[in-house]
Amino acid sequence: MSLKSDAPFDVIAGEAQADSPLVFDSPHSWPHWPADVPTIAPTEALRTSCDAWVDEIWAAALQGRAPLLTARFHRSYIDANRARDDIDPALLAQPWPVSLHPSDRSRRGFGLLRRLALPGVPVYREPLAVTDVARRIERFYDPYHHQLAALIDAARPHHDAVLHINCHSMKSVGNAMNEDCGRPRPDIVLSDRDGQTAGAPVLGWMASALRERGYRVQFNDPYRGEEILRRHGCPRRGRYSVQIELRRDLYMDERCFERHSGFDRLVGDLKACVGLWLEEWPDGPRVGPALG
Repeated sequence: MSLKSDAPFDVIAGEAQADSPLVFDSPHSWPHWPADVPTIAPTEALRTSCDAWVDEIWAAALQGRAPLLTARFHRSYIDANRARDDIDPALLAQPWPVSLHPSDRSRRGFGLLRRLALPGVPVYREPLAVTDVARRIERFYDPYHHQLAALIDAARPHHDAVLHINCHSMKSVGNAMNEDCGRPRPDIVLSDRDGQTAGAPVLGWMASALRERGYRVQFNDPYRGEEILRRHGCPRRGRYSVQIELRRDLYMDERCFERHSGFDRLVGDLKACVGLWLEEWPDGPRVGPALG
């Protein structure tokens, strides 16, 4: 499905997606900073916050076998994977009209609105107008979540359960804004908020297909899943959500932001994994509180 150019999201789907128990989303892949929004962060710094080519990787791996929702707004402009009230008051030119609940991520510079593009690299010269921030939420954040919920809701009546996979990429080594600063990361991290949105059987089943292809897979560390999983994962209602993080150096040169030969291999491996997941669980996960 192709949307008009100013739409806040796109849905990439094929004829077979209506029968799929899988729903995918990529909230951080859009690389373009809004031309009408001033920033003092260099382009090179801003692009490190994007999940470069993750939407293309999963679109190629899925081949229309499941819907893929992709954001058409820069992650640093507004982050769909943060709570709606996870706003750093220091970013605002006026008081917010209701109570805010900034998280530790906001305090480190990357809440709903990014204060830092990289450690020590601010995004804005001046605080933001409250009306501008409210417009971002209404124009981009809310529609993205509504669309993801609609895709999951559309799939649920046709299957025992739905597995939603939230797609990301990660630096090969954490930086000073991360909890694991300086620590090398595994190839892939699967997260379910420490068992809240999927459970060990689902993570283990997904990991087995990835490990068979030589990938080192870790659970809930250094990422445990954020707002998208919290909102949309509910195993007791047959809605499972898993976040998947791909280490960037598997498919790109992180220094110059260019794809390398690993890109095609990763796409091929994920394509095979999706095929296996659909073959083994054609009606979605058969484990967990929803199904006993």
